[in-house]
Amino acid sequence: MRMSDDWRADRIGSTLRGENPTVLRRLDAGFAVIGDVQFLPGYCVLLTDDAHAQRLTDLPRPERMAFLSDMDRLGEAVERACKRLDPAFRRVNLEILGNTDPFLHAHIWPRYDWEPPELVGKPVWLYPPERWRDEEFALAARHDVLREAIGAELDRL
Repeated sequence: MRMSDDWRADRIGSTLRGENPTVLRRLDAGFAVIGDVQFLPGYCVLLTDDAHAQRLTDLPRPERMAFLSDMDRLGEAVERACKRLDPAFRRVNLEILGNTDPFLHAHIWPRYDWEPPELVGKPVWLYPPERWRDEEFALAARHDVLREAIGAELDRL
C-alpha cells in the first residue's frame, strides 16, 4: 500500500506534528525514519527536530553532538537488524549530504553482497533512477518486519 504524499512536502513539520508515517522512533536530537524507498532494505534517515536547521553547523555544538550521536545509534540499529535479517549484509554507509533537501538530515544505507557488482562498492546515488521511483521498491507493509526490527534495536541501544 502506497502512502499519501501529503506529509512529504514538509517532512520536518509533518514529523513534529506526528503526521509522518515513516517515523520509527523519537531520538535525542531528531527522528529515526525508514526511507521512502527500500531497494536497499533497511535504508533509514535521521531527521533533525529543528525545522530551521539546514546544515549541521546551524545547530549549537551540544545539539550537533546529539545529532551525530543519534546518527551513530541509528546506524548501529540498522546494522544489527539488517545483519540478523539478511546474511548478505556487508556494512552501513552514513552520509550527511544536504544537496537536494534543504533541511538537516543523515542517510543510513545498508549495503549487501547481493548488490550488482558494478554498484556494490560505489555510492548509492549511482543506482539507476528507476530504483528510486519504481513501486517495487517503495516502502510498504511488506517492510513492517524490517521496521519493527530496527525500532527494537533502537530501543535496545
